[in-house]
Amino acid sequence: MDLVALVDRLGEAPTAALFGVLTGVVFGVAAQRSRFCLRAAVVEFARGEMRDKVSVWLLTFSTALVWVQGAQLLGVFDASNARMMAVPGSWSGAIVGGLMFGAGMVLANGCSGRLLVMAATGNLRSVISGLIFAVVAQMSLAGVLSPLRDRIAALWVTTGGRNMDLLAAAHLPRGAGLVIGLAIALVALELSRRNRIGVRRLVFASGVGFAVALGWVLTYALANVAFEPVQIESATFTGPSAHTLMFFLDRDAVLEFDVGLVPGVFLGAFLAAAWARELKVQGFDGPTPLRNAMIGAALMGFGGMLAGGCAIGAGVTGGSIFVGTAWLALFCMWIGGMTTDVLMGGRRQGAVA
Repeated sequence: MDLVALVDRLGEAPTAALFGVLTGVVFGVAAQRSRFCLRAAVVEFARGEMRDKVSVWLLTFSTALVWVQGAQLLGVFDASNARMMAVPGSWSGAIVGGLMFGAGMVLANGCSGRLLVMAATGNLRSVISGLIFAVVAQMSLAGVLSPLRDRIAALWVTTGGRNMDLLAAAHLPRGAGLVIGLAIALVALELSRRNRIGVRRLVFASGVGFAVALGWVLTYALANVAFEPVQIESATFTGPSAHTLMFFLDRDAVLEFDVGLVPGVFLGAFLAAAWARELKVQGFDGPTPLRNAMIGAALMGFGGMLAGGCAIGAGVTGGSIFVGTAWLALFCMWIGGMTTDVLMGGRRQGAVA
């Protein structure tokens, strides 16, 4: 693909948005067909099980590592200039935000990425939760909640003006990230074999990880040919949800990767569900699920912005390039989610949805 010609024809901002759409469509199709969701994996693990949800999540996470680290070894991507790595990170934000996000995704019955996918299939609960998530994320980014977010984030930050590269901090050789990804993938495949997960679902689960690598590679390539600075980024839903919301509310908003990503995921999930004849309008089952969903979405909106990313943004995208605060945020999401499920009597609620 002649990227320079594409940029000359469309412009840098529309090209970034187009790359966001492409990344989002791949993510949406793969996530819908694999039923990938951090919340489901966390709840399953909290109830003492290692079944299909955990297997799918581990495979997605590991394949993201493999694809991204492989891209670095091939020279088509460099994580050192990625936005997550090139700016200071917040350890305190990762801890507090991760715990809040983990609790919120259990209350809302889905992480932010899963809510977007489910909304595309006709789930009204996810539509309402997603809107609340986006509004609170915007309030935390540049609204009334931003001072509180800034204060918490400033309590404990990384040193040196950058985030921590875990591989570099551990003095691991080049290629160590790929080896770690392959090792986790072997564990995921063994769990998948024990749980008799079909090949098709495994392929789509790995497709979610591929979407993360695709976003990194596309924005890196664009940054290398663009005249104006372009953020090197990939799939995440906290900031993009807020930016997409403002794009439709503010006539001065500009196109960017984030603005293309969210509609792309919605489109991909919708097409995948339509192909499988899984489109179905669903509502709330009662006042308690509605209340929990609203509280959970708000917690995810603030927590995700504070942690520097959502279950996808920090948990998979940031994790794939070994960003220190992203791995900490992911760990805290697991802790927050498992604790919330236990407090809500998760074991007595039966199978994981």
